[in-house]
Amino acid sequence: MLRATIDLPHLHSGKVRDIYDLGGDRLLMVTSDRISAFDVVMDEPIPDKGRVLTAMTAFWFERFTDVVAGHLLTTEPLGLTEAFGGPLPAEMVGRTVVCRRAEMLPVECIVRGYITGSAWKEYQDSGTIHGEPAPRGLQEADQLPRPLFTPSTKAETGHDVNISFEAAVDLIGVDLARRVRDASLDCYRRGAEWAFERGIIIADTKFEFGLADGELVLADEVLTPDSSRFWDNEKYAVGISPPSYDKQLLRDYLETLDWNKEYPAPDLDPAVLERVSARYLEICKKITGATPLEV
Repeated sequence: MLRATIDLPHLHSGKVRDIYDLGGDRLLMVTSDRISAFDVVMDEPIPDKGRVLTAMTAFWFERFTDVVAGHLLTTEPLGLTEAFGGPLPAEMVGRTVVCRRAEMLPVECIVRGYITGSAWKEYQDSGTIHGEPAPRGLQEADQLPRPLFTPSTKAETGHDVNISFEAAVDLIGVDLARRVRDASLDCYRRGAEWAFERGIIIADTKFEFGLADGELVLADEVLTPDSSRFWDNEKYAVGISPPSYDKQLLRDYLETLDWNKEYPAPDLDPAVLERVSARYLEICKKITGATPLEV
């Protein structure tokens, strides 16, 4: 088990990431190959998934520095070795970063450029998106007239709940709500433009922000297959849910099984694990120009 090889105070483990205390204002964050579906973490990992998420996040942090500060301090081997106090175990290489300690905001900052997922379901039911009126006559996967900031709560267990901008203001205050909205929209537009030039549509994405010494910082992961919906522009069509570069392959497979979508998860076909891994590696190369296996 990876945690057994890390002789640092363990602070938190989420569905994917493990966080350790480096002292002061620094944290060591390790992105595992764990994958979840329907809010259940699978027993089997996805090969190289953690390295893909780490590489893509570092790529985007570097490109968004003039929009908002990031919590990432280093992914460089020398900096990691110094922070860790010695050579990294082989299984940590490519999936480990040093970052600033931040007080995370209790809001998921979602930006939607296209209508799909939970927004499409709400629109079908009420003609609204996150409680706000939306244009009439939209079809599934339609591009929205402009990207929308559609926040949600952060649920400790179960599903996040979509909320209005006003509800986000109630949670974090009007100044912070405006700042994370503007930063989220700027990062989305810039990322979507970069991706589109490479044949990829970013339908929607989720950002997370925190406060580090009072400074607003972009944190966690950025524009990865775990936080975003990537579509191939050549396969995009309005009126359907286009195939995506994320865990949808796994969800589709699980839907074919006799499983109640509660823990424990079913055993996964190794061939499915390999296909999902290949999908993650493919989108990483399309966006960044390389995979973690090539650098």
